[in-house]
Amino acid sequence: MASSVGLAGRHTGPLPPEAVVFGQTPGMREIRARLDRVASANVSVLIEGESGTGKEVIASLIHARSPWTHGPFVKVNCPAIPATLMESELFGYERGAFTGAVGSKPGRVEMAHRGTLFLDEIGELELSLQAKLLQLLQDGQFCKIGAQEDRKVEVRVVCATNRDLEHEIAEGLFRQDLYYRINVVNLHLPPLRERRADLPQLIAYFIDSYNQAYGRRASLLSPELMQVLHRYHWPGNIRELANLMKRYVILGNEEVVTTELQARREPTFDFDIPPDGKVSLKALTRQATRDVERKVILRVLQVHNWNRRRAAKALSISYRALLYKMRDAEVTAASASFDGTGLAPPVATSYAGD
Repeated sequence: MASSVGLAGRHTGPLPPEAVVFGQTPGMREIRARLDRVASANVSVLIEGESGTGKEVIASLIHARSPWTHGPFVKVNCPAIPATLMESELFGYERGAFTGAVGSKPGRVEMAHRGTLFLDEIGELELSLQAKLLQLLQDGQFCKIGAQEDRKVEVRVVCATNRDLEHEIAEGLFRQDLYYRINVVNLHLPPLRERRADLPQLIAYFIDSYNQAYGRRASLLSPELMQVLHRYHWPGNIRELANLMKRYVILGNEEVVTTELQARREPTFDFDIPPDGKVSLKALTRQATRDVERKVILRVLQVHNWNRRRAAKALSISYRALLYKMRDAEVTAASASFDGTGLAPPVATSYAGD
């Protein structure tokens, strides 16, 4: 695999393999198909998605597949630049434009000439700057601070946001005309919890990449821990997964992962609304019941020092039924550690006394 480890948005060097970026879930396959169609056209693209879903990587792929791939790829991290400096960072300034402007300085827009300008988290941009950006998108011109004339520039603009810009428009925080300009083509990246089938490939990629980067030989994760990761809700998306795998590779044991997830454990039952908006109440009820059963079984096993026969008697079910429920709910020592309730069996405890 490639040595780049920036799938979550801060790549260095080569991009991750596309098989890793897009995986095998329907939502990401649709993103790949749309990206193939839009990359060669000089139109604005808006990439939406939660933080950590890999929006910068998708923007980089658009640039790499475009006719301007040999031009610059210039990123502007809108939240990271103070509002008082943003205009000069974007558009540059002329000598004497303000106190301290001892020389002329090009802005990011000018630096992106015949390439791609990537505006990350564009929802953070102030309204006054949104107007200047609109001019750039309308006629390809901009004006440096202190300049008397507009300048022409050829640049492909790609924007990203984790905000609901339509809501921002309704609140008067984002210009509607700018929204239509940047949203010629929309790519919505699904959160990691909606592409769990891609977890094995992503995990293998990060472990391999960090092994190379740090000179380690960490092995692939155990099936038990993979089950834990598959159940996790991933609020930080791919960035969270990447950071977790980095700690695993550097520190070299799975306990690092289970301990970390224990601290982040989601306290209550949660569920996702599928893209088609249809929800099966019966299926969700079964899922919630299974979740509660699992927690009760874990707690009773702890009380009885993980003696399954005594736990089955306490639960008023047969020993065989308890084994079936444990297997069905994937109750293991690893999952007990993940649940964050101190329910893992003691090291000296074996199941021989059941």
